[in-house]
Amino acid sequence: MKKFNHVPVDLQDIKARNKDGTRLYETPDGNMYPSITTVLSVRNKQGLFEWRKRVGNDVANYIARTAAARGTAVHHMCEDYLNNEDMEKHKEKFLPHALFTQLRDTMLNRVDNIRSQEAGLYSDKYGVAGRVDCIAEFDGVLSIIDFKTSTKERQDSYNESYYIQASAYAEMFEERTGIEINQICILVVTADGVCQEFVKDKKDYLPLLTDSIEEWKRKNEKAKDLYDDFIGAPI
Repeated sequence: MKKFNHVPVDLQDIKARNKDGTRLYETPDGNMYPSITTVLSVRNKQGLFEWRKRVGNDVANYIARTAAARGTAVHHMCEDYLNNEDMEKHKEKFLPHALFTQLRDTMLNRVDNIRSQEAGLYSDKYGVAGRVDCIAEFDGVLSIIDFKTSTKERQDSYNESYYIQASAYAEMFEERTGIEINQICILVVTADGVCQEFVKDKKDYLPLLTDSIEEWKRKNEKAKDLYDDFIGAPI
């Protein structure tokens, strides 16, 4: 098994909070920022609504639960593997372990010099926060790395919210550490074991990040008040 090198970065943690159904993070300075996932959810609501209407709520709920459980299991395996932990404990979860093995052999072994996993990040500039899957070098380039599972192969156009989210993490990390990250990597394994990698430049998605935050503020009156309270100025 490959041994991964770790290059620790000092990051202050953030605390998750829920307020009126909105996921927030409390920063070390006491600010409360919405999660980037919550902010970007406004981009996906119409598509999710149409899908649920098409397949029915019972089927949609079953698919969502199954996909979430599979994704969580694969993610934990990726995290443990990159932390150089013993992987024997995961073999009893047959399907997730098979998908993890595909990811490992095609993409995970191209990761090294890991700065952080599951790090809490936030940005005072953008007024958002979240937890990033992995910050490490991918093919020798420092990157924001996000692991995804999917029922079927993904078209590039389906991943826009992923790219915006990863770009937000890159901005948060630079704001917290002074270390610039331009490359974002979305590593996907499908339910039938097909692996896909999507490598992008964050600069292409920063305008969409700002637009998404502004859209969320417009659609959420409470969010607007929250931003006014804690940021005090438009982005």
